Amino acid sequence: MATDALGESLAALARFLVGEVPLQDTLHRVTALAVTALPVARMAGITMLDDAGRPLTAVFTDTEAPEIDRAQYDHGAGPCLEAFATDQVVRIDDTSTDPRWPNFASAAFDHGIRSTLSLPLRLTGSRPTGALNLYAPTVDAFDDDDGATGLVFAEHAAVALANVQAYWDLWTLTQTLTEALESRAVIEQAKGIIIAQSRVDADEAFAILRRASQRENRKLREIAVELVARHSMRA
Repeated sequence: MATDALGESLAALARFLVGEVPLQDTLHRVTALAVTALPVARMAGITMLDDAGRPLTAVFTDTEAPEIDRAQYDHGAGPCLEAFATDQVVRIDDTSTDPRWPNFASAAFDHGIRSTLSLPLRLTGSRPTGALNLYAPTVDAFDDDDGATGLVFAEHAAVALANVQAYWDLWTLTQTLTEALESRAVIEQAKGIIIAQSRVDADEAFAILRRASQRENRKLREIAVELVARHSMRA
C-alpha cells in the first residue's frame, strides 16, 4: 500500500508541467502529495529560508503546521532545522518523551502531534534548499521504511521544485531583458526626435530627457514614451 501511494505521488510529481503554475503553487502541490505518499501523516509543511535568511514554514497543508514550527524557529532548534542543516532524515517517535527539542516537542504535543518526520529537500550533490516535514497524531507513526519512502519522495520533489524555480528565474530574466530592450528602443526614438527638432547631438538629447525625468520625478522611459506619442499624433 505504501509503495502504491509513493508510486502515485511520484507519478503526479512527474506530471508537473514546468511553467504551468508559479513556484508557490508547486510547493503547495508537493506538500499535498507528501501526505498522499505517507498517508499516516495528518499534515505536511516545507521549511525554507526567507529573503533575510530566516527559516519559515513556506507552505503547509494545515494551519497548525506553522504554529508548531514557530517554536523551533523562535529557539533556533528543532527537527525541521536539523534535517535542513545536516542533510539527514530526522524522526521524532513520541513528542511527549523525546528530549532533543523540548520547545518544539511541547508545541507539537499541544496540537495533538505525537510523531514527526523531517526530510531534506536537495538535489544530488547539492546542499538542501529546505526540509519537508510530516506530522502524525499517533506515537511511532513513522518507521525506517517510511523514512526511506519519504526520502525518495523528497528527492523527486526537490528536482521538480528546482525545475520550476529555474523556469521562473529564466522567465523573470527574459522579461527584464525584454523591458530593457523596449526601453532602450523608445529612448532612442525620443532622442532622435529631440535631435531633429532642437539641432543637438545625441549626448545633449539624452541630457534633455534626463533633466525632464529628474524635474518631473518620473522614469526616463515614461518621458520618452510620452514624447514619442506626442510626436506621432502631430505627424
